[in-house]
Amino acid sequence: MRTTITVEDGVMEKLMKYTKSKTRTEAVNRALADWVQHLKIEKLRSLRGKLYMEDNWEKLRSMEIQENRATYGKRSR
Repeated sequence: MRTTITVEDGVMEKLMKYTKSKTRTEAVNRALADWVQHLKIEKLRSLRGKLYMEDNWEKLRSMEIQENRATYGKRSR
């Protein structure tokens, strides 16, 4: 998407330096992508202590196998 923005020269120079970008467009795209990633991580961090996950994958896997056997029958090898 094409967009026109005004960025201070000093800020753009620093942005290009930190992102190690060769063009202003590349620098802005990298900075925006990094910012979105940062926001996603912060959102996940805000959930800390609010979710409970039970470690019962073995039981669930066993139930899934039994369910498949009941539905499709035992496979012969």
